[in-house]
Amino acid sequence: MASIFSRIIAGEIPSYKIAENDHFFSFLDINPLHQGHTLVIPKLEVDNLFDLPEETYMGLWKFAREVQSAIHKAIPCNRVGVAVIGLEVPHAHIHLVPINNIHDIDFKKPRVQLDKEGFEKIAAQIRAAF
Repeated sequence: MASIFSRIIAGEIPSYKIAENDHFFSFLDINPLHQGHTLVIPKLEVDNLFDLPEETYMGLWKFAREVQSAIHKAIPCNRVGVAVIGLEVPHAHIHLVPINNIHDIDFKKPRVQLDKEGFEKIAAQIRAAF
């Protein structure tokens, strides 16, 4: 059965897409730690990030770097933090989180609540920064 992320890539489940190419996809996390919290995923469905073929693994990080650059331009923050946890969805993914201090990337923190318009606005800001 396809992961929820594969279903998002296929368009079966809506998302707030940031960027996409032939091999990778990025979209806003719907339970964000901070406005602009984005997930970056390979289109190849592999559970563990470190099990990706080397070319895909390296390409994913290159794509994530491009996405983080756009996030940093669009969302006021000191930097974009990176987290790879991979337990909540069995599909390799990277969290890119705009942060101002180390506590901004604590996954135990309450999540930011946004409505559809808020997500759409943030996604448009990041896309425009590419």
